[in-house]
Amino acid sequence: MYRIKTGQREAAKRLGVVIRPSTSKNKKLDVFKNGFKVASIGDLRYKDYWEYVQEEQKGIVPKGTAKTRRELYKVRHAADRWQVGTAGFYADKILW
Repeated sequence: MYRIKTGQREAAKRLGVVIRPSTSKNKKLDVFKNGFKVASIGDLRYKDYWEYVQEEQKGIVPKGTAKTRRELYKVRHAADRWQVGTAGFYADKILW
């Protein structure tokens, strides 16, 4: 089961949604708005920004890795991260 980070909770709150560990196979989080599930985001098999930040703090990866990975994610997903309410939008705003 995926453990929700503080930064992710704060981002969800700013967006007006609630996040919980996902019940879908290989997904990190389920996003709920007004009590209804609107998306399952993040793949358990891949890291997100917050995981890279934790690894930087522990010295597992070099400083700056999280920022670099975030920039690469945003370039890679430029087409699907702008449409409000989609899984891509929530993944961008909550996980990255």
